[in-house]
Amino acid sequence: MATLNVHNRSGEVLREKNLADSFTHAEVNTAVVHQCVVAYLANQRSGTASTKSRSEVKGSGRKLYRQKGTGRARVGDAGSPIRVHGGVAFGPKPRSFRQRTPKQVRRLGLKSALADRFQNEQCVLIEDFTLERPRTKEIVSVLNALNLEGKVLFVLDEHNPNIYLSLRNIPKVNSCTWDMLNIYQVMWHDKLVITERAAEKLEAKFVDSEG
Repeated sequence: MATLNVHNRSGEVLREKNLADSFTHAEVNTAVVHQCVVAYLANQRSGTASTKSRSEVKGSGRKLYRQKGTGRARVGDAGSPIRVHGGVAFGPKPRSFRQRTPKQVRRLGLKSALADRFQNEQCVLIEDFTLERPRTKEIVSVLNALNLEGKVLFVLDEHNPNIYLSLRNIPKVNSCTWDMLNIYQVMWHDKLVITERAAEKLEAKFVDSEG
């Protein structure tokens, strides 16, 4: 069993929390992590870039001048790609960049990413907390108490509008619920602040999946 300290909002250690080694010290499959991140980024692309071919640009399809006898190079219509205002040769058309990743591969990728964060001591456990009203100063004080800088992700056990509104004004600090966590969020952020209950639910999700 892996033992981690559970902190309060003041940064003090309240107790120790035991998490299964199969969750925190699982083998990190870097190839699967890479595949999942590439697929995630590809799926964010809209694929709406579009250009007009020579048959779609405005203008007549008439040959501009005769083939021979002018002393000039031969030429076709005004829509030729080599002419100004002509069409685009092999230009982009609307398409889907979507990559299908099997559910088990996505699960393994997320498990590997979380294990990597635990093994490199980039995860901090915090007691479950709520805010009575949105207050950014409260979240800033939590970050300072835990000595966290850079990109930080709060992983909550359930959606809390006050916490979301409190931290959205802080650059590079985000939040999500444990069931909406994806591999790109884990890899993009430098530190993860996971509530105690969210850690239990994530552990149950990945440990139970093995059985």
